[in-house]
Amino acid sequence: MQIIGLCRFSYPALGGFQVEHEGVVERSAYLYDPARMDERFRHFETIILPSIAAETEKDFTFIIVIGDNLPDLYQERLFDLCADIPQITIQVHAPADHRETMQKAINTARVKSDAPCLQFRHDDDDAVAVTFVEEFKRAAMDCRPLLERNKFVAFDFPRGYVVRPDAKGLHVEETYHPFWGVALGCSVAPHIRKSIMNFAHGRMGRFMPSISFDKPVMYLRSDNDYDDSRQGPNVTQPKLKLLNKDGGQMIRDTFAVDADHIRRVFA
Repeated sequence: MQIIGLCRFSYPALGGFQVEHEGVVERSAYLYDPARMDERFRHFETIILPSIAAETEKDFTFIIVIGDNLPDLYQERLFDLCADIPQITIQVHAPADHRETMQKAINTARVKSDAPCLQFRHDDDDAVAVTFVEEFKRAAMDCRPLLERNKFVAFDFPRGYVVRPDAKGLHVEETYHPFWGVALGCSVAPHIRKSIMNFAHGRMGRFMPSISFDKPVMYLRSDNDYDDSRQGPNVTQPKLKLLNKDGGQMIRDTFAVDADHIRRVFA
């Protein structure tokens, strides 16, 4: 089974955001603001990339979608950061409908249309455990009869940590949050063009059989000032605590995310 992950890196889609803008120009100006891009790159370098590079299952494709209007400075920086990770493919798309573009991005990378495809979505400031792809694949293999009877089957790993990196290191709170959009994947049957991105992550259980795993911890979900899902007035604030030495070692072992690296980058 082919495994495909998809990450939008400040792609100025039409739709797909909780923060509203009048059009592509306004959305691009917001996304490409230098202060915001600096924060996104810090998270990208210290949180997401180490975990993707360290995945124990190497046979997967990780697509990063960017806009064709992303300034050259940021494009060059992104390509440089990703150059040594063979699983990463960067796709450049003009600003367009969110779901249609993401579906196109995934299907462009899908080369085994006669077999089920395992797909997962990922934000550019989150991390998954280094065993996530391996565990996702194993779970799908264990459920082959279910996959054969359904167009889509969701696989959710809802236990993880909310995190905030800064110059002091990594602040964390353990959490359990079903269908949160991180460490969440689905199988797509052969010859089906729809993708995981055709479904709102919080509602996937309404449209397909879903399997949830109570353990292990499988993600780091970033809490930051530019997080699109945390811009509303009624968002619950996590109770974060700075990691101690033992906690830092656990995070390194589980996610390949290093608190010393975070301190250097955020200093």
